[in-house]
Amino acid sequence: MAGVLTALRVFTQRSRLPEPTMDLESFLTAVYCLIDDALAPTLAAQKLRQRGPAPILSDSEVLAIAVAGEFLGLATDQALYRHFRRHHASLFPRLTQVHRTTFVRQATNLAPAAAALWRHYGAALAARGALDPAVMIVDSMPVPVCHPARNARCRRFRDSAAYGRDSLGKQFFFGFRLHVRLTWPGVITAAALVPANAHDLTVAPWLLAGQRGWALGDRAYWSPTLRAELAATGVALEAPRRQSATTFERWPRWLVNRRRRVETVLAQLAGRYAAKRVWARDLRHLVARCTRKLLSHTVAVVLCYEHDLGLLSFDRLLTA
Repeated sequence: MAGVLTALRVFTQRSRLPEPTMDLESFLTAVYCLIDDALAPTLAAQKLRQRGPAPILSDSEVLAIAVAGEFLGLATDQALYRHFRRHHASLFPRLTQVHRTTFVRQATNLAPAAAALWRHYGAALAARGALDPAVMIVDSMPVPVCHPARNARCRRFRDSAAYGRDSLGKQFFFGFRLHVRLTWPGVITAAALVPANAHDLTVAPWLLAGQRGWALGDRAYWSPTLRAELAATGVALEAPRRQSATTFERWPRWLVNRRRRVETVLAQLAGRYAAKRVWARDLRHLVARCTRKLLSHTVAVVLCYEHDLGLLSFDRLLTA
């Protein structure tokens, strides 16, 4: 009986979740400090503006608002601007002096800075030993630009989007696919937004360029030719082997569970970050919004790491 109680006590201690670590104001402050500390060194050799006066709202403030707003689920620029102006004017007092269109324009123009910060934080996590660069996972998710019932009538992105098939929803859609490369245990370190008719096999070489180690993919990545090409560059691509038109090789459970980590990350992008909802009306604004979502996801991973949480335990990051 004593042994059973001891085992139960150990199990309870191991399964106890850590308490939430920050309130909302502390979270916004931490996001701003992270971005402000890294922005200038990251863009040391890059000028964001060639001429004109300095903006009323600093670039660090705009990026912090965008990153935190994406984490909080504010999916539109209008909702983002109104929420922070109404509820967090004390933290960003100069936001009340800026019109919404000016804020949106500045946030869009900061897309290159957001991309640079996203790469910077990924490299910082790797330098701290939080990532295992030898284990990667590749996958993609659909990004429809309209409801499937409006595919034929949709006028947006006619020159850049394409028709594709959503295997999960079992329907065709008009839009793009967001391809990602995860570095274990779940940090997005590469991404590409391509037309929906681009096959995973055509994007995988770009995602894995310059990498070495193991790459896990689903059955869409099974290709002996691609596997041989990547093996010559030092990447071992593992995907379920196609045995017939409808059956595939079964992986061991531990390997399936490891590959499913990418499904967790894509679910976070689709749920918390609303990556499948498109309100942009041109490709430039769509790419800027996707870049902000990737940066916000990586910043959340950094904060989870600094507070000794699981790297993807976003729900444990904020108090209620």
